[in-house]
Amino acid sequence: MSTSTQRTTLIVDGVLAALFLVACSLFALVGGWPDVIVSVLFAAALAIRRVAPGASLVVAWVAACVQMLLLRDLQPADVAVFVVVYSTSAHGSRAVRWWGLGSAGAGAVLAAVYLALVKPFVDGVGVVATSEALATLAWTALLFGAALAGLVLAWTIGLLVRTVRDAREQRRRAEFDRREREHAEYRYVVEQERSRIARDMHDVVAHSLAVVIAQADGARFAARTRPEAATEALQTISGVARDALGDVRMLLGELRHREGSSPQPALDDLDDLVEQVRGAGLDVRRTERGDRVALGAGHQIAVYRIVQEGLTNALRHGDPDAPVRLEFDWDADGVAIRVENAMYHAAGRDGEGEAEGDPPGRSTAPRHGIPGMRERAELAGGSFAAEAADGRFVVTARIPAQAAA
Repeated sequence: MSTSTQRTTLIVDGVLAALFLVACSLFALVGGWPDVIVSVLFAAALAIRRVAPGASLVVAWVAACVQMLLLRDLQPADVAVFVVVYSTSAHGSRAVRWWGLGSAGAGAVLAAVYLALVKPFVDGVGVVATSEALATLAWTALLFGAALAGLVLAWTIGLLVRTVRDAREQRRRAEFDRREREHAEYRYVVEQERSRIARDMHDVVAHSLAVVIAQADGARFAARTRPEAATEALQTISGVARDALGDVRMLLGELRHREGSSPQPALDDLDDLVEQVRGAGLDVRRTERGDRVALGAGHQIAVYRIVQEGLTNALRHGDPDAPVRLEFDWDADGVAIRVENAMYHAAGRDGEGEAEGDPPGRSTAPRHGIPGMRERAELAGGSFAAEAADGRFVVTARIPAQAAA
């Protein structure tokens, strides 16, 4: 417990103890100064019960002993004993906690002996048929049982409160540790992604810039003797520069993705990707219609990554026993991609699935696959959609042959 928390707790408990003393003062003033002393001691025990449970237990014992030595009757201030015993188990250390339980047993014995034997003897009257030892013994046992039950109940309630509080604190710490791990993982993934983007920038853009430089040098030397060659070179420079600009925009946008590093992908790598997923146990049925058209390097990355993420989503969150349909529709304006798989929870298994068809027990943390695919398609000047219907999850994307204006 921090210093500020201890100070706040002491102030709160002190105020409550003062109110307790005021409530007991009427009875204590009627009984005289001995009852006032006992009430003050019990109030002091209540004031430090959470900050120092062990000291509070000692003060409560002193107050009880003073009350018995002065031969005083029961009074409202005796209720503090139950609160102090509760505090030993709710706020005390292991040793104080067991001292509190022992005090409950010893206090019950002393209270029963004092009330059933000592006090009636001093007052000169019996509690219940004092002439009969059996009746006195029965009354003593009754007082002992009542006192023990009350004190042990207070101690048990304190232990239950402590258990609930510790469990809540453990959950809070576990949640804090989980967030720290996620933050560390995020930083690591971001750093890995920056390295991958640097490689992509080199592989995709460096080639375009090399072509531009070569064509510019050729146009400069051919401008005087072969103007038509210079014009053709300038046209090439214009086209390559536009493609490079689109690729740079895409690569800069990819800085926001969370993906591991990988070699520069292209359309020709789709065959290896499909075979790799098939090797993992997924039945991928690929269909390709139309004639392929030329795509820039950045657009090929977009096609590859969308297909990769769609198949990965089907492998991780879909029904592994159902086939996955991968379709490419080519036309003069680009390519339309469709990845369709059966969702896991729709396959007759127990548990509820996620939006992407998660099996039970999977993480419910926010995923970045669908937002990443959508952003890739939009950066390439295309469109993207993902929806779940009739037990199937469908990903569709359109990648144009030219970069967006």
